[in-house]
Amino acid sequence: MIKEIKSSILRLEVVYLMVNWETYLAPYSQVVEELKVKLKGMQAQFECESKHSPIEFITGRVKPIPSILEKVEEKSISLDHMDKIIQDIAGIRIVCQFVDDIYKTVDMIKSRKDLTVIGEKDYIKKNKDSGYRSYHLIIEYPVETIHGAKIVLAEIQIRTLAMNFWAINEHSLNYKYKGSIPTEIKSRLKAAAEAAFKLDEEMSKIKNEVQEAQRVFHRM
Repeated sequence: MIKEIKSSILRLEVVYLMVNWETYLAPYSQVVEELKVKLKGMQAQFECESKHSPIEFITGRVKPIPSILEKVEEKSISLDHMDKIIQDIAGIRIVCQFVDDIYKTVDMIKSRKDLTVIGEKDYIKKNKDSGYRSYHLIIEYPVETIHGAKIVLAEIQIRTLAMNFWAINEHSLNYKYKGSIPTEIKSRLKAAAEAAFKLDEEMSKIKNEVQEAQRVFHRM
């Protein structure tokens, strides 16, 4: 067992040393920044036309190197295949007010000509056992580099404010307990996920009233 652990650590060290990480991650950073600008542009267009924007806010990040190395080890990925197998090195998160805003946003992204959706998972209609809910899109996005065009994989997560609040806390607990959250806390998390979704359902029933109130507020 100790021998296997040492072997894994050695392999990760080799991977770390063999990759020029700044160069390798540069196109992913470019993808994140470009997508944030474009998606915020969509949000601004809705607001300029005094329409309800399905997008509340947008964040993005490039996966930290230790997290990439964990996935490399978990999937036994070779250096030549990292960019094809690890789909979430570039990550965008879109947060919406209402559940149906999520599906509207998904449709808008699918209709864009500057990216290609190659995979999707609806964890809202069929949530994970943990209670996690979100809509995931895997896209191919072309970026221009000094070496020419490069197709980069990226993940877009789309969720409501309530789903996002739950997911942030679940992520923190997973980090604290290294993926083995105690049973009691796991049970409470699942109950909290259902409560969050119930909140989303109830707010959806008064969506029109909320949107009208927001329009009045912004006109003041």
